Amino acid sequence: MILELDCGNSFIKWRIIAGAKQVVAAFGVAGSDAELVATLELHGPKLRACRLVSVRSDAETLALVEVLQKHFDIACHMARSAPELAGVRNGYENYQSLGLDRWLALVGAFSLGRGACLVLDLGTAVTADLVSSNGVHLGGYICPGMPLLRNQLCTHTRRIRYDKAAAQQALRSLEPGHSTAEAVERGCALMLQGFVDAQLLMARERLGDFVVFLTGGDSALVRERLPEARVVPDLVFVGLAIACPLP
Repeated sequence: MILELDCGNSFIKWRIIAGAKQVVAAFGVAGSDAELVATLELHGPKLRACRLVSVRSDAETLALVEVLQKHFDIACHMARSAPELAGVRNGYENYQSLGLDRWLALVGAFSLGRGACLVLDLGTAVTADLVSSNGVHLGGYICPGMPLLRNQLCTHTRRIRYDKAAAQQALRSLEPGHSTAEAVERGCALMLQGFVDAQLLMARERLGDFVVFLTGGDSALVRERLPEARVVPDLVFVGLAIACPLP
């Protein structure tokens, strides 16, 4: 079995794949290295290798690799930046400055779609990337996602205070809000929808026929606006398998 890791700044998304068909045997999210190790202890004896992508510092990533090697005695293969991969050409002036998770997501999308695509990732930050039919990354955009928008309002406006339950309840509708929670949550959601609408317009102008790929924890907030989109929650892992092939 192969362990795959997507190491973000706040959480580690993990999954274990097994067999020739790469079936997902287990998956989850860990809040720390220690939590990840404790969870993986159930599968440790069966792990034969690990591949990972990390946006953490080199020191933090190395510390995690050392922990995994110590506990499970497995080799860890890390994805690296590249000017080109699997037919996709990195569109940044300095290819190494494009976030690795973002790079792998658009490589994975191009591999699945086999043509022009718009990749939308709605997480803590929201990213959009355009890839032409011949694999040229045309660049992209980054803006705050729901967690960042919400936190900024709560941090800088004293009277905005509500809990997670109120936030979830508020997003059941996008009608004008009748409470602070409703006004904030629905306002932020509409901002995201406006961002997505702008990306669609831009993609139509630049790409012609294209496939929309949707990923990230807040994808549901725009899903109804994109009925034709391919929802791929593990899009980064698709690209990771391409970047770090294992026998």
